Amino acid sequence: MERAGSGLEKLVARSLRRAPQADAPLAAWPLVCGSKVAERTRAISFSGSILRVEVPDFGWCQELRHLVPRYLHALANYTGQKVEKIEFIIPRR
Repeated sequence: MERAGSGLEKLVARSLRRAPQADAPLAAWPLVCGSKVAERTRAISFSGSILRVEVPDFGWCQELRHLVPRYLHALANYTGQKVEKIEFIIPRR
């Protein structure tokens, strides 16, 4: 028997693949990074195969850089698109 979570993931992936190409990676970010990271970050743009994500500070930037390969793989699985790079942006205060 297939797990309910797996079926839900397939449903979400199908929905994201139908979304406009520029929007799908933005919508997928909270799913890819998880709720704790999503609470402190925000996907702000996607263009030229680059996803730009706003992070609160340099520490977050450094920590998340280690997870980029995992995030890129998950983004491809959810959206069906090739996201080649994630840029972490620290907002000016």
